[in-house]
Amino acid sequence: MAVDVETSSAPTNTNESQYDENLKKKRKLTSLTWEHFKKMKVDGVMKAICDHCHKNLGAESKNETKHLLDHIAVCPMIKQRDTRQMLLKANSSSDGKCASLDTYHFNPNVSRYELGRMIVLHEYPLADIFKMFEAKKHKLQRVLESNSSRVAITTDMWTASNQKRGYMAITAHFIDESWVLQDRIMRFMYVPSPHDAENLGDALMECLLDWNIERKLLTLTLDNCSTNDAMVNVMLDKLDKSLLLVNGKLLHMRCATHILNLIVKDDLEKLFGSGVERIRESIVFWTATPKRLEKFDESVRHLNIPCFKVLSLDIKTRWNSTYLMLSTALLYKDFFSRLRQRKPQYRKLGPKLPSEEDWVLAKEMCERLKSFFEITKLFLGTRYPTTNIFFPKICEIRLQISNWYMLDFIEIRTVAAAMVDKFEKYWLDIHGILALDVVLDPRYKMDLVDFQFTRIYGKEEAQSYTKKVLDMC
Repeated sequence: MAVDVETSSAPTNTNESQYDENLKKKRKLTSLTWEHFKKMKVDGVMKAICDHCHKNLGAESKNETKHLLDHIAVCPMIKQRDTRQMLLKANSSSDGKCASLDTYHFNPNVSRYELGRMIVLHEYPLADIFKMFEAKKHKLQRVLESNSSRVAITTDMWTASNQKRGYMAITAHFIDESWVLQDRIMRFMYVPSPHDAENLGDALMECLLDWNIERKLLTLTLDNCSTNDAMVNVMLDKLDKSLLLVNGKLLHMRCATHILNLIVKDDLEKLFGSGVERIRESIVFWTATPKRLEKFDESVRHLNIPCFKVLSLDIKTRWNSTYLMLSTALLYKDFFSRLRQRKPQYRKLGPKLPSEEDWVLAKEMCERLKSFFEITKLFLGTRYPTTNIFFPKICEIRLQISNWYMLDFIEIRTVAAAMVDKFEKYWLDIHGILALDVVLDPRYKMDLVDFQFTRIYGKEEAQSYTKKVLDMC
């Protein structure tokens, strides 16, 4: 017969003193274990009865509670377990060299924050996103206010194809107190039509004022178009020129990768338009369906061709993706010729199939554009400063284009002349700023500027360009 010690009424026997003595000996049960057990006497022996599976375990003071905790961990009837002592959290020291393990404690504020991040990352319906944004914004504003460095701004316009609406992305770049390059997206905003200089300038100025960085502005890096040129003039009228470097003469920075894209893209299409299209048609044919792609890969394995790169189509407006497409296709050049003989369906493309001349010209162009591609990747770096490497790399490209005049292909020589004209158009606007960054680099100083200008323009003409850089210093 089981008797509940804690809920049973006082005994009715005459030994009241014994009852009082037992009552004094009772202690409050403080262990979390007793949330899952009841303490009861069974046949005169104190037992702990599991609330879930009703198993009897020893509950005398000499037994302690370790065996009860062990039972909680394995009880088949407990659906939800207390994991506070099961999870460990790694904490790294400030120097990042050593770490310690601590027990995990639930924090409702952290959980709420992580929930907000989950909603953002997975695009769930909005909940606490605006509160989280405001908290992040105020934190970043305090960092920018306390930071002594200036802020470089980059902007880019994007039009949604399904909505036909224009959006502007504004990003801030700065060096923090630990000399680490930082970048933050300040705003991604809808800009109503028309997208002229006034509207774009007003939208950008509103963002700068909202973040209180109009007095710490370093440069504005924009794509090369007449609208952006006019927008810079609008911004100069709105800003206090006395707070800008050299009274705003260095405010406008043209995007170097966009310049390379303009130099290469149009002339590449003129030179190799039909040839690129024929090679592209072959790639489209073999990547049109999963079954064709499997047949292509299977044929490659049977012929023991030592190449594992996957065929991929390019984005016609991006020359670097066209370069990647052609460089991969060239690895399978001989294989495409064999497929032409073995696959009647592929042979039906007829005049759309690439000729031998197309492959030769594609090889020449890929060899010429390889350095352009590598330099573009270098310019696109986001985790290291890039302004100090612009000048020597741009000079390297300029010299390579000049060397194209000595090639046997008259088509490439013709394209080289057009590319030099475009290069000079943008070069005159940007080389002064880029050269100034090199002068501030202790590895180069003016020696590299003199050396590169002399290689490009000759000793006499280089002096005028060098003087222009010195005047800016």
